[in-house]
Amino acid sequence: MKASIVIPAYNEEASIEHALRAALAQDHDDFEVIVVNNASADRTVEIVSQFPVKLVHESRKGLLWAREAGRKAAQGDVIANMDADCRPQPDWLSRGLKHFNDERIVAVTGPYDYHDATRRSFRMSSLLTQRYIYKPVSVILQLPFINGGAILIGGNNLIRAHILEKTSGYNTDLAFYGEDTDTAKRVARHGTVLFNTSFIMKTSARRYEREGILNLQMKYLFHFFKHIFKKKTASA
Repeated sequence: MKASIVIPAYNEEASIEHALRAALAQDHDDFEVIVVNNASADRTVEIVSQFPVKLVHESRKGLLWAREAGRKAAQGDVIANMDADCRPQPDWLSRGLKHFNDERIVAVTGPYDYHDATRRSFRMSSLLTQRYIYKPVSVILQLPFINGGAILIGGNNLIRAHILEKTSGYNTDLAFYGEDTDTAKRVARHGTVLFNTSFIMKTSARRYEREGILNLQMKYLFHFFKHIFKKKTASA
């Protein structure tokens, strides 16, 4: 099974090299890495060009425009999403892909580990929350009599490519907040979105450090509920 790792990048000169080294070190034997330059004005393209990856340019700014450009350029059976500040372990792909032996599984996701958080208490509480709250909530949302979507971690997920195609790809009407919930809701209509608590992705806490933990958590919660209760669209 071939996988396509898609990495959106907007002005990521400080992080992209570490992300690419980790992505290219995967122990799976059949994968490609696609970096989508989302109108960067720094050295992102220069750095990416030094690696054996596919570089795609998307001038329309926005995470979903970048994800969609990467999806369209991908040749894999599975789209593996990570961000430019992520550092996957070498077995990240192989551990995720094994779940697709079950045809009912359309997507696999798992927790973020904010490895560079200045507050250890935040790092640990976030992991515990994702492990013991996110998983049961995702299971409940997918119960037949609820059918409300699922929980999907935006920079730590694998999705069957043909399922994304069925859902008309990513929703480019969204700029950032709620994009993972919207995607989860779309793909969950075609099968099971598995939240694996041991499928962990190391990522940066830089957004929390910049915007404040409480402020950002409230934003994420607001947009999660907003999209969970949003009515089904024809393209979904």
